[in-house]
Amino acid sequence: MYQLYGHQNSGAAAIEAALELCAIPYRFINVAGAAEATHALEKLNPLKQIPTLELPDGSILTESAAILIHLGLTFPSSGLLPDDPAERDQAIRGLVYIVSNCYAAIGIIDYPERWLAEADESSRENLMAGARARLHWSWEVFADQFSGELYLNDETPGALDVLAAVVTRWAGTREHLRSTRPGFFAWLTRIDRHPTLAPVFARHWPA
Repeated sequence: MYQLYGHQNSGAAAIEAALELCAIPYRFINVAGAAEATHALEKLNPLKQIPTLELPDGSILTESAAILIHLGLTFPSSGLLPDDPAERDQAIRGLVYIVSNCYAAIGIIDYPERWLAEADESSRENLMAGARARLHWSWEVFADQFSGELYLNDETPGALDVLAAVVTRWAGTREHLRSTRPGFFAWLTRIDRHPTLAPVFARHWPA
């Protein structure tokens, strides 16, 4: 059985949603405030980053894009990755784009002190403001570049859809996109309502 380490309101939601789309058994291990689970996570992933996925054979996968690609290739009937090689290439490109441009900026916003030699309040605020502006612009570029790769109402959401729907929930991104890319914002809300994904998102972001 797959074992997913994460906590509420985290990137683990994307992997949990993907596991649901694969329709395979898994166990979600909540590391928030659980010393034993946190210790187990550290043994598997010294960075203690989530999501971390333990595979049925005991091997470990980290990094959201890598996990989603693994699941898409291992369970092709899930639709996480397109069957067409050219379309699959673009989906993988989009996954890497989100992780390298958007996820990375959120890490700076959440933990600016990690990127400053002297983390005074002025420097923290300046760095966070710059990272947030860059994050929002990066999502505008994503909306313009990848709209053709995204799911429509009569299709099954893929890995790219799931990761975008999760990572846009942080740092004011949804509010920004509502005004700057309303079509993309509407697509995100459709993903939120998908019957397989909605229960996962509700667990992570209760109304």
